[in-house]
Amino acid sequence: MIMYLSLALITVAYVVYWILTKHYDYWKKRNIVGPEPKFIFGNTKELALQKKFIGTIMKDIYNQFPDEKVVGIYRMIRPCLLIRDLDIVKNIMIKDFDMFMNRDSGLSEDGLGANLFSTDGNTWRILRTKFTPLFTSGKLKNMFPLISERADRLFESLDNVNENSEQDIQLITKQYTLSSIAACAFGLDIDIRSSDEPTLNLLHRMDKQVFEGKYGIEFFMAIPGMLKALNSVVFPAEITKFFYDLVKTVFTQRNGVPSNRKDFMDLILEMKQQKVIRGNKLVDDEEISVELTDDIIAAQAFVFYVAGFETSSATLSFLLYELTKNPEIQEKLINEVDEALEKCGGNVTYDVLMDLPYLTKVIDETLRKYPIVDPLQRCAVEDYKVPGTDLTIKKGEMVFVSVSGIHYDEKYYPNPEKFDPERFSTENSRDRHSCAYIPFGTGPRNCIGMRFAKVQSRMFMVKLLSQFRVEASEKTPKNIKADPKRVVLGPDQRVILKIIPRHK
Repeated sequence: MIMYLSLALITVAYVVYWILTKHYDYWKKRNIVGPEPKFIFGNTKELALQKKFIGTIMKDIYNQFPDEKVVGIYRMIRPCLLIRDLDIVKNIMIKDFDMFMNRDSGLSEDGLGANLFSTDGNTWRILRTKFTPLFTSGKLKNMFPLISERADRLFESLDNVNENSEQDIQLITKQYTLSSIAACAFGLDIDIRSSDEPTLNLLHRMDKQVFEGKYGIEFFMAIPGMLKALNSVVFPAEITKFFYDLVKTVFTQRNGVPSNRKDFMDLILEMKQQKVIRGNKLVDDEEISVELTDDIIAAQAFVFYVAGFETSSATLSFLLYELTKNPEIQEKLINEVDEALEKCGGNVTYDVLMDLPYLTKVIDETLRKYPIVDPLQRCAVEDYKVPGTDLTIKKGEMVFVSVSGIHYDEKYYPNPEKFDPERFSTENSRDRHSCAYIPFGTGPRNCIGMRFAKVQSRMFMVKLLSQFRVEASEKTPKNIKADPKRVVLGPDQRVILKIIPRHK
């Protein structure tokens, strides 16, 4: 009996080992070079163990193979491709987008998983078409006073700071971005000056629950269908309930009909009256449509809230950190803001905000050094022959684009560690490849809220620098790295700075 049991255990162990390693020669058989995979972990061991941020891992692999157009990698046991060649990136993301329109996040499309970022196929296509009009210049101008008021409130609360005051800059930027997206998208007025604000406290908890990765998730991503089964782990009940209740409350306040705010919820109410939303494009000669269920509505509220505050908050934190390290850049930026405010008599309008060329360069350089969403991810819808190569990307294969790998490549950005806004002068950027700068992605599936994020970030910087300057303190980190526990880029430690009044 012991002999048979031992033989059975050895057989089971061998079968498990074979299943977990049988794909590890996949790229070698196809003559695609890449790093040697490790048992179970493939090339993402440090990601699975939360030792390194995924964007850093992909950047390291990108740098290991400088002469390759594509690199074969394994995310756990799943064979994937890392694309290094910018022309191939352009083909996948733009020219032949319909062949790579899906992200294949693996999340359930029930509940909050049915959001615009995670969903694929015709559902994504219709939702993207319907929500794009929310971010036109006209709509952003309507939101402008709300964003301005939230910035004013924030900096009024800093009136009592002095030269010795040290501030957690991430806390400040999150308070601002949370309150502005709440006002612009949902008509909510969050009092950021009150530490007892219940919604603010809940949203801070949500930040940890959504953006901090969980041990074990990477293992389940290697098993098709497992993340769908773990929907309640990815989206905890408290968060799900908050967004369902939020949508219900706003609908009740507006009596189920659009108001005059012309915000995100008005757009949802307009669509809800139709019950079914239809696409503008026929697929296989058939009209495509999506039923606007409570799941679909709550999921869009969730992704607008989450994407609206985290990405801008992190960008602003990194930007201010760089200004403390580069005081000459900060001084030039302050001069531009002062001159603009003097010309407009202190009345900051949308047009004034968008006509600050040096601020534009500073923000662009921040996003080059600190791309928040990294890597970009796409899944082949059908077999795809890569133009100019012998490579065929097979249906269902995942491709990654290392944003930081490209942004730190000396072919495109000499001395990439240096913070240099002049990289984005007309002269320096004129001949740069269109896919050499992709902090918001590129092509039809780029970040839908990109224009809102730019307005939100610019407003914060203008209001801040018109009254304050930032300096390093003894607690300011000498260097910051990517937090390995975050699913999007964030600093690995608190960013403490001095915010010093300019006119006292």
